Amino acid sequence: MKDFKMEAFVVFTREETTDPEELATYSAGVGPSFDGHDVTFLAAYGAMEHLEGPPVEGAVILRFPTMQAARDWYHSPAYQTIAAHRFAGSRYRAFVIEGRR
Repeated sequence: MKDFKMEAFVVFTREETTDPEELATYSAGVGPSFDGHDVTFLAAYGAMEHLEGPPVEGAVILRFPTMQAARDWYHSPAYQTIAAHRFAGSRYRAFVIEGRR
């Protein structure tokens, strides 16, 4: 049987923009929060086709090598500082899910 590598995927869905200026501040400043973290961007606000449920404005899917690596980035001071602007400017849903490659 093949030995599968477990990875973690962080998924963000933007449900509503409430303050475009706050969201722009977040978008402009989020990049450095990834410094020092092993992350791969799999999708970021590309073309979407809604299949079920209420539509969303956009989505991001990030891949990390482990659940702990994903948590370390999300809970890092660098990300939480800039995420305050995302919280102030929009409504998102976010989760981390373990998967295998």
